[in-house]
Amino acid sequence: MSSPTLKVGIVGLGRLGQRHAINLAQRVPNAEVVAACSPMPAELDWAASTLGITTGYADYDALLAHPGLDAVFLVTPTSLHADQIIAALRAGKHVFCEKPLSLDLADCLKVEAEAARHPQLTIMIGFVRRFDASYHDAQQKIAQGMIGKPYLVRSQTCDQNDPSGAFMRFAPTSGGIFLDCSVHDIDLARWLLGNPVPKRVYASGTNAIHTGLQAFGDVDNGLATVEFSDGSMASFMASRTMAHGHETLTEVFGTGGRLAVGSNPRLNRVEISDAHGVRNECTPDFYARFADAFLIEAQEFTDAALGRRTLSLTLHDATEATRIGLAMTQAMREARPIEF
Repeated sequence: MSSPTLKVGIVGLGRLGQRHAINLAQRVPNAEVVAACSPMPAELDWAASTLGITTGYADYDALLAHPGLDAVFLVTPTSLHADQIIAALRAGKHVFCEKPLSLDLADCLKVEAEAARHPQLTIMIGFVRRFDASYHDAQQKIAQGMIGKPYLVRSQTCDQNDPSGAFMRFAPTSGGIFLDCSVHDIDLARWLLGNPVPKRVYASGTNAIHTGLQAFGDVDNGLATVEFSDGSMASFMASRTMAHGHETLTEVFGTGGRLAVGSNPRLNRVEISDAHGVRNECTPDFYARFADAFLIEAQEFTDAALGRRTLSLTLHDATEATRIGLAMTQAMREARPIEF
């Protein structure tokens, strides 16, 4: 009989890790955060003082041995994801891990193979936009045939410019703009188009402001096009230099219509009319846009781990997002189309 409460260990308590921890501790009724793990004492102090999580570990293996632990929530550097997932599965724990699964396709496949050995365990990669109410509604409308057969997705993730360039310290390990930012759009495109098989990809990019990215083979604005074997297509834009705020926009074109999600990245329903005209304020960052979706995502993982439902996405979806993102990065860096 399934336990009524999932006992979770939160691993990584940076900005996003703290938000996940708050959701699990305060807003997911059938989850209990019983321990935290971080190599940084200040993060463990935060967990204790803010959420009352007084059991903290600097060592991940020690966390996995915590008595009664059911699951781990991994909000850690991408380079650690594959090994941490495999270790958790071998320890008999359910696993939630933030995207991307890995920056290395071989590691993705290794995780898939290990997961297949533990069919009783739930493993979920955090493609949070699938849990946004608007994206979910769009997918349902497409499945119901509202716009006919979908043949093109145009999707973008555009972050507000950070003049300090603080994100530059992650540039050596981020995998580049397509794997860091566009991986969400890639997953959406596959989902909304019915999981077609990629055939060819083209990509280019430029450094409009943060020219230091060039040293890492990265750009602050990138464009990519993916052709799929069934004739459908996807076009992606990623930017780190928007002046107005964070903007996530996706359009789906079908033989009988078009759907758009996020055409106006408005912060709320307040409309300002003054000497400058009529306008609205914009979402400042991705979390402001998808806060509700992060909570729904955590609830689905918890329910699936407790045996109350099946997941709405697969580990293979995460592998495919990495595979396409890697090809986009290669196409940009080598200035040539990449065939799958």
